[in-house]
Amino acid sequence: MANPMRSAARLIVDQLRVQGVERATCVPGESYLAVLDALIDSGIDLLTCRAEGGAAMMAEAYGKLTGRPGICFVTRGPGATNASPALHIAMQDSTPLILFVGQVERGMRHREAFQELDYPATFGALAKWVIEIDRAERIPELIARAFRIAMQGRPGPVVIALPEDMLGDHAGAADAPRVEPAESAPPPADMLRLQSMLSAAQRPLLIVGGSRWSAAACAALQRVADRFDLPVATTFRRAHLFPAGNEHYVGDLGIAPNPRLLAGLAEADLVVMIGSRLSEIASSSYTLLDIPVPAQSLVHVHPDPAELGRVYQPALAINATPAAFLAALEAIGDVRPSWGEARATLRAAYRDWSDRPAAIPGAFQYGEVMAWLRDRLPEDAIIANGAGNFAGWIHRYYRFRRFGTQLAPTSGSMGYGVPAGIMAKRQCPERIVVTIAGDGDFLMNGQEFATAVHHDIALVIVIVDNGMYGTIRMHQERQFPGRISATRLTSPDFAAYARAFGGHGETVRETAEFSPAFERALAAGRPAILHCLLEPEAITPATTLGQIRAAAQRA
Repeated sequence: MANPMRSAARLIVDQLRVQGVERATCVPGESYLAVLDALIDSGIDLLTCRAEGGAAMMAEAYGKLTGRPGICFVTRGPGATNASPALHIAMQDSTPLILFVGQVERGMRHREAFQELDYPATFGALAKWVIEIDRAERIPELIARAFRIAMQGRPGPVVIALPEDMLGDHAGAADAPRVEPAESAPPPADMLRLQSMLSAAQRPLLIVGGSRWSAAACAALQRVADRFDLPVATTFRRAHLFPAGNEHYVGDLGIAPNPRLLAGLAEADLVVMIGSRLSEIASSSYTLLDIPVPAQSLVHVHPDPAELGRVYQPALAINATPAAFLAALEAIGDVRPSWGEARATLRAAYRDWSDRPAAIPGAFQYGEVMAWLRDRLPEDAIIANGAGNFAGWIHRYYRFRRFGTQLAPTSGSMGYGVPAGIMAKRQCPERIVVTIAGDGDFLMNGQEFATAVHHDIALVIVIVDNGMYGTIRMHQERQFPGRISATRLTSPDFAAYARAFGGHGETVRETAEFSPAFERALAAGRPAILHCLLEPEAITPATTLGQIRAAAQRA
């Protein structure tokens, strides 16, 4: 029996339903009106956003939360290029994402028609795959392939271009089946060799990061750490992969990491790196491990064989997903650990580093607020943030306790926290979601607060306002002390901004004002902004602008 004829737009939406898509984001455009029409009554929750960058970052956050591709629709030309920051985030963060972009009619191609782009040329370096669908009957085939590419191996973004006139074509194509990414598992011989390496080690260290993780894989990691008494460190903005309360957690390798953790890595004789690429930030600018051959015996486990030996030549390379590798590791024979004292020393160093925030200039003690949040928030609360020095307090003092509770870009993209927090609260409405942003960071995508109000998404946004691009100012003072250029900012009254959109807004000037304001924000049941005023001198958890300037002038 022949398959019923369906429009290309209907075929696209039906394939998304087959693949289990719950929700999508968009900024509407005339180039894909037929798809917008097909989404009506589809059961897919469509979030209407205010700019393509925010819409695509929301979709990227969905990919981080679920492990399946986030879906975003944008119009052609400027709509597509506005979405490009999210493609870069998804690529560097190894997040599955599918961006559907409009395209001019097929008969107008290669004439530089209105808003026409050569998408493979434009996005080829930012995506795993870029494809233009020009025949309706191929939609099931190509969308299924897109899901597989986005999820499999090292996950990443896919761009699918949709010519406007193609969307009205009809075809009798059958639906493709739901796609699940392949799980690569380690060979038994590799696990026997790893068992021998563990048995011979005196100071091993596990480093975990990357993607392809799940709650089950993280639980297996805990069991492995407990059984073998192994110290576990997480990489930059992957702290949610191992609970900070576990006695085997020894901290994160990110910006300004604990020096005692770095010393522990330098002293390690065996490093087992699972899922991570240990790229620039996590490796302290590629200084923690020698390149190409580390001094430590390195076991590198990664789901994509292209990443094995790309930078560091390991003693043992294992092509496996975290879940498959940890299942195999749980099955190996007993290893008699001799590193308990070294592990305990690293753990104590982490507690000393992260427990009691140091005092900083000003009435708003940001470290104390972060410590209060770690005590107040339940373990399933989700923290989202973008980029800026304000994030240093999160990394140092907040303690992530459950998988899927940290949403932050390892790519260092500003403007991520607001759209990511909106998607997290939409996906998990029963959980507390807090976005923490700097004043410069917030206004990169602050217009999406309107999206939160429009869709009644009640997250809490904490804006830490120091009146400048703090990270750049910090580097400026180190290299050109006292010469300030392009880093001062003038911002609105962010509490009034929230109220103007129909949300809840309050200003926090002193530490004691924060906790009652936060509770009122939660109780409001509306999107909320807490505008927290931070003394500009308080540039990092450990130093001030004045100290940085003085050190640079002495040098």
